[in-house]
Amino acid sequence: MIIREAKIEDIKQIQIVRNSVKENTLSNPNLVTDQDCEEFITVRGKGWVCEINDEIVGFSIADLQENNIWALFLKPEFEKQGIGKLLHESMLNWYFDQTKNNLWLGTAPNTRAEMFYRRAGWTEVGTHGKGEII
Repeated sequence: MIIREAKIEDIKQIQIVRNSVKENTLSNPNLVTDQDCEEFITVRGKGWVCEINDEIVGFSIADLQENNIWALFLKPEFEKQGIGKLLHESMLNWYFDQTKNNLWLGTAPNTRAEMFYRRAGWTEVGTHGKGEII
């Protein structure tokens, strides 16, 4: 398993991961374009991928302009292996090296994603310096 910075060449596999999830699915996969991904990993912020056997199985992207987590997704078959935690930590370490501004994210209530973020210390009032779930 390798956690590394996302590159433009990774976007096709990032999109595959994004569209493989069972929760927080896009109503229309075309809502998040390859150009959106490129902008978020090269201009607005930075992204990370988890690679196993040359396959991207998860990714995270922080948006420094809007101070939010734009994405953190795993292929369903790679959940519960600590990959999300590693991607989350990599993203937060970079983010807080850049700024001390609070960070926010949006996720659907009563989902595994919400529980993941709560276990990681996120709250609705922004304690622990991590930010708010909206």
